[in-house]
Amino acid sequence: MSAKNLSTVASDLIESYGNTAKNIIDAYRAGGERVVTVLEQRWNRALKQSRPELTAETAKNARAAQLAFSVYYTKGLNFTSSGAEQVVEQLVKLAETGVERAAANTALFEEKTGVNTLSTLAQVTAPGALVLSKLATQIEQKTAGLAGKIAGDDVSTVSAKRPSAFSQRRKAA
Repeated sequence: MSAKNLSTVASDLIESYGNTAKNIIDAYRAGGERVVTVLEQRWNRALKQSRPELTAETAKNARAAQLAFSVYYTKGLNFTSSGAEQVVEQLVKLAETGVERAAANTALFEEKTGVNTLSTLAQVTAPGALVLSKLATQIEQKTAGLAGKIAGDDVSTVSAKRPSAFSQRRKAA
């Protein structure tokens, strides 16, 4: 296996790690959406139960407080998850650029010096990198399934009767 092939395996590995990170971010976002929905439901149930004991102004203020909390929470969730996605994208681009430059410099170095040590090293390490790349791809697929389960309606631990304000805004955008 040549240095070019090792760089291809390294690029695939970097891409898998990036996709895995994005899957985890998606799971974080979906979990956060579910938290907002559950909290909204609990708050509304508690408000409904205590409504006869509350003045109209107190009930109005309680509802406004809950809405403010939901809005700020969802904005924070969106901000942090979007920021994390941007960081992952930049890190993947940076790592892939590094691999490309290393591969190009390796070929240039060997051509100028006539020493093939780096190609030999690439041949020795490539099988291990390939195994690692396959493992990373499996992890990526499992995290994609996890993110899908968390975001989907098939998760039985939380049953949301209506979509959260966050998911409604996300669909509208």
